[in-house]
Amino acid sequence: MIGAGYLAGEGNEAVLAEELARQGVPVETWHGRLALSSAAPVPALWALDHWTAPELIEIASIGDAVRALRERQRNWSHLPLLHHRRSALIAAQLPPVKAAPLRPPAVAPIAPLGAWTLLAPDRLLLSAAKSSPFPNGVAGFVEDRAGPPSRAYLKLWEACARLGEWPRSGQRCLDLGASPGGWSWAIAALGAEVVAVDRAPLDVRVAAMPGVGFRRQSAFALDPASEPPVDWLFSDVIAYPARLLELVQRWVEAGTAARIVCTLKFQDPTDHDAAAAAAAIPGARVLHLSHNKHELTLLWRR
Repeated sequence: MIGAGYLAGEGNEAVLAEELARQGVPVETWHGRLALSSAAPVPALWALDHWTAPELIEIASIGDAVRALRERQRNWSHLPLLHHRRSALIAAQLPPVKAAPLRPPAVAPIAPLGAWTLLAPDRLLLSAAKSSPFPNGVAGFVEDRAGPPSRAYLKLWEACARLGEWPRSGQRCLDLGASPGGWSWAIAALGAEVVAVDRAPLDVRVAAMPGVGFRRQSAFALDPASEPPVDWLFSDVIAYPARLLELVQRWVEAGTAARIVCTLKFQDPTDHDAAAAAAAIPGARVLHLSHNKHELTLLWRR
């Protein structure tokens, strides 16, 4: 019996396996990036997507697979692992799932979305429920390849889509560890005011944008209790996760930020204790976003 499936992001299979082992979750088999366990689903921070209602069904034909999927619900995303030709024939008979790239300030889809794959020509694995609203956990956006100085802004866009809120005109934001300015660019482009904080300068194009201010100092030198209230606190600071966790906790305790989006960056070995402590902050969600690498993103709102 399969109790849950955990889909790792590219290159994060080992760290997900470590996390599941720490939680006492047995993994019977891996199929590509998909770990299958006989135990009930548990929150796994390093899973890009959780398959929380898996069923393994014997099928005699492509029609059998299509009927099994259609009987349960309308919308399905296919995880291509094996038997690609047979999978393509099944997918062709299912209603198409529109996964057009998003444009800010779009929010994540809310329609129920399941996932399926073929483990063998006659074995269909499906889950009518999964944690990510995106096909295979991947959030696609219409990218801006001219304006931002780096592609780091995609993490901010994905975080806001998952949070269901975006910075907007009239809101005040702090961007910690801002240089060269990818996140500040994204915030200002949405019409919000942003003060970028870093010891290194911003890209000159970002610094010249309306609504962008700059403070040359360390993000860790700020006293949250002494700062004026902000609608958003953003952080893509490069630091050890335990230090970033302390930073977030200071801002939460001060109550001067209404929302926090913070990237937690990890090295090898992965600091699973710090990740678990971040997830334990009241009101926090910690996710491995599709635009994260060896990172997690903490989302918090008051």
